[in-house]
Amino acid sequence: MTETSPLPTVPDLPAGWIPRTPALADHGALVDLVAAHQRSVRGSSSVDPEAVASAATGTASWTRRQVLAEDASGRVGAWANVHDRAAGRSVVEVVVAPDAAAADQLAADLFRWAATTALEVAAQRGLPGTQLDSGAYATDERQRGWLADAGYRQTRTWLQMSRSVDASEAEPGALPPPREGVTVRRVAAHDDGLPVAADLQTVHRMLEESFADHFNSYRESFPEFVQRLREDPGHRWDHWWIATIDVDGEQVPGGALVGSVLTPDENGVEGSYIDYIGVHRRSRGRGVAKALLHTVIADAARRGRNRVGLEVDADSPTGADGLYRSMGWATKYETESWHRDVTVEAGA
Repeated sequence: MTETSPLPTVPDLPAGWIPRTPALADHGALVDLVAAHQRSVRGSSSVDPEAVASAATGTASWTRRQVLAEDASGRVGAWANVHDRAAGRSVVEVVVAPDAAAADQLAADLFRWAATTALEVAAQRGLPGTQLDSGAYATDERQRGWLADAGYRQTRTWLQMSRSVDASEAEPGALPPPREGVTVRRVAAHDDGLPVAADLQTVHRMLEESFADHFNSYRESFPEFVQRLREDPGHRWDHWWIATIDVDGEQVPGGALVGSVLTPDENGVEGSYIDYIGVHRRSRGRGVAKALLHTVIADAARRGRNRVGLEVDADSPTGADGLYRSMGWATKYETESWHRDVTVEAGA
């Protein structure tokens, strides 16, 4: 006897709105939707069309359940998705066009759908509930209001920082070398260019253990970690680094950094992005973070890139934002994390 999965929940939407799943033909409309939302809040947009396409119908869609809302004219006015991030964690994204009709009710219905859908995903994992993890730009009062109305609480502020890169920083000696006893190397690769598994596992372990004492830390399995990062169109294996430290004459892992490629800016120049940088507790105070950061800056300069971006917790227990500022990073804008815990017993 063959078992079949239940059909995904379809949200009830305000009159005049039709829910459906994204299709290849929707990529352009979804890019326009996200860009319009960003411009309404930030005054500018920086949408990666490849990332939108991946999330809508590509490899990133495999771990997401999603729905878009279309009005009577066929215009896409909203997009919501639930990302099965890890056991007990579901990332919720709801984007509504600035000029959408019945926007407040549309958002409320989509957030309600997201909670129900996340519980369905949790049930498939054999869990009684999950944490809903959503967000908003710090200046987006409309989105913040929708999140509060949907039962979310604002839990953290994140600084979105950027540092310009000068071509001269590619030259040997232009940046300080690592401290004595600290070495930074790229993740090893086989002859076919694919990374060595042991090094990927080391990166994962370093990041998991480095962030164990940070806000809202949770366990993400190695397969989930690798799959999620590979979904990013900017992913490159040669943007992963491992830092080692000398302990009694032996080099042991002390930290790791995962980077990716930023899409070209208004001048057509790519940038580098630091997705994760973690320093193991046993290595703190030895200059490991600076060594990893200098490595990325020099690498970006050699590749002809003009900036390095990153995100940092405004209340980082290690004071990371101070380190970044001292090395030339500046905050471009702020975002917020909003969380809600849902269980089958309590309902969505």
